[in-house]
Amino acid sequence: MMRLIAHPTTVTAGTVSLRAVNAGYLTHEVMVLPLSAAQAPGQRPTGPDRRIDETGNLGEASRSCGAGAGDGIAPGTTGWITLTLRPGRYELVCNIPGHYLAGMYTELDVTGR
Repeated sequence: MMRLIAHPTTVTAGTVSLRAVNAGYLTHEVMVLPLSAAQAPGQRPTGPDRRIDETGNLGEASRSCGAGAGDGIAPGTTGWITLTLRPGRYELVCNIPGHYLAGMYTELDVTGR
């Protein structure tokens, strides 16, 4: 079983830094995608490559010991990203093939100031 946990699950709108600690044994990443009011985490369709569509991606933490996009966060390391988020609901996902289907997603709620 794979999982992605947000702590805390609610943050205040504005500049938000996400730190992604890979405590597993496989390479992972964390992408930030907006969620509509009617959409629940884990309901995005996957393609034949076992990945979700990245349209609307606001940014990702996918670099070992660094910020931004890269080749993934290696086991036992940390990656991070700093974004400006508006109030709303967001889905944090790992989009490495098969990981979203295996349960690597969670919701992050952003509240007004």
